[in-house]
Amino acid sequence: MKLSFDNTEIAFAHKSNAELKKAYWLFKLVGSPALVKFGKVSVGLALKLRIPIGWAMRNNIFAQFCGGESIADCAQTTQVLDKGNVGTILDYSVEGKESSEDFERTTQEILRTVETANDNIHIPFCVFKTTGISRFSLLEKVNANAELSPEEQAEFEGVKTRMDRIAKSAFETGTPVFIDAEESWIQDAIDDMAHELMAKYNKERVIVYNTVQLYRHDRLAFLQDAIAEAKSKGYHYGVKLVRGAYMEKERDRAEEHGYQDPIQPNKEASDKDFDAAIKLCIDKIEYVAVVAGSHNEASSKALAELMIERNIAKNDKRVYFAQLFGMSDHISFNLSHAGYNVAKYVPYGPIREVIPYLIRRAEENTSVKGQTGRELSLIQREIQRRKGRR
Repeated sequence: MKLSFDNTEIAFAHKSNAELKKAYWLFKLVGSPALVKFGKVSVGLALKLRIPIGWAMRNNIFAQFCGGESIADCAQTTQVLDKGNVGTILDYSVEGKESSEDFERTTQEILRTVETANDNIHIPFCVFKTTGISRFSLLEKVNANAELSPEEQAEFEGVKTRMDRIAKSAFETGTPVFIDAEESWIQDAIDDMAHELMAKYNKERVIVYNTVQLYRHDRLAFLQDAIAEAKSKGYHYGVKLVRGAYMEKERDRAEEHGYQDPIQPNKEASDKDFDAAIKLCIDKIEYVAVVAGSHNEASSKALAELMIERNIAKNDKRVYFAQLFGMSDHISFNLSHAGYNVAKYVPYGPIREVIPYLIRRAEENTSVKGQTGRELSLIQREIQRRKGRR
């Protein structure tokens, strides 16, 4: 079967006519930089003044990009993914907390996602952000190799213990877990902890996955070194490859602090390193498992073709494609229909708590050239196809 991302009948089979029209207008709105900027400022002000805004977001941007406010909500929402053989990656998207009590609550919720995934073929992975279970400023200090006070050292040991509890539960249930990538000035600390967990739990198969952002110009070399180290130390390397999500923040901080911008000079360089990273992982597939977290059609098609070229079965569990819930259904469902392993990140949590995530999604759709236009054109094409069928 020739792989194509243009089949809108497959891509949107799970959406009613009303849902398609709603998605069209939503992408139309988030495609406007002015509206997104206004919305970001307005929402930020509402949060600061503690004005209830959940009602205004629940049935539009929240419904488009999130599975609900709880795991139970997600079970209802993701039935459409189940029917299309697209997996669900439960992502508790609460962040920015500061207290140990909050971190423990988040850890318990992540552990519940692992328990939910146990023996559920529709949930192939779970995921967490380290900043969901640790203070950002503590990770920043560790990343800078600054001396920690006895209290900070104890706090950091608590962070590592929480991460180990999650990885151990994933190991015991056989559910692989992603550790998401974050800002460059805390990423080294996250990488070190991820690699420690891999060395402990990835001896027989990949349970712990690190995440590598290829919009950073140093990450391809980092990945090469990390894979070589895993082989030399006798464990399997798991990696989720993405382009990245903090570009403006990274560039602003680099300029403010006077260090080299960690971001690639242009999109072409990012695309080149992403595709090179994919090839590297496939070349080392004997002891590497890779998840291509991409909304890029060319990269997705290149990986699919590379698997065929290397005689890797389409359903080989060491290779997955992943997209975000509410986006790029034309990639997800057409890949799945062609027999490849596909999963969607499905964020959930109280509406007020996941607003930072929703703002990033809106900004991402605005900043990625052609992304919103492509979504809109495909939705419009499917609407017209259905009209012509009547």
